[in-house]
Amino acid sequence: MTDQTNLFARPATAGQISLFGDGEDRLQAPAQNFLPDPEAIRRRLNRLLETARRAEAMPWSERDARMWQTVFPNMAKWLPDAEADQLRLAFAEELARLKSAA
Repeated sequence: MTDQTNLFARPATAGQISLFGDGEDRLQAPAQNFLPDPEAIRRRLNRLLETARRAEAMPWSERDARMWQTVFPNMAKWLPDAEADQLRLAFAEELARLKSAA
């Protein structure tokens, strides 16, 4: 029986199908230990809200406005509940105002 090798000239084994798992020849799943900074999120959301408040017409393209309509409430999840609810409501009101102005 001849020894078979893969494209990288390494012995072909049944275990090579899996990229993740135990063993030194396997990739390790990346560790994700990231928590966003609430203060940075607060600043970003307040800047977006201020942009909307100052605008007389929609300051973003239709595509970007739809994106912020989804992203803004999700970003607010990283803030305390009362603050997040207040920011979400204020942003929704401003978007409604800007849409009706168009």
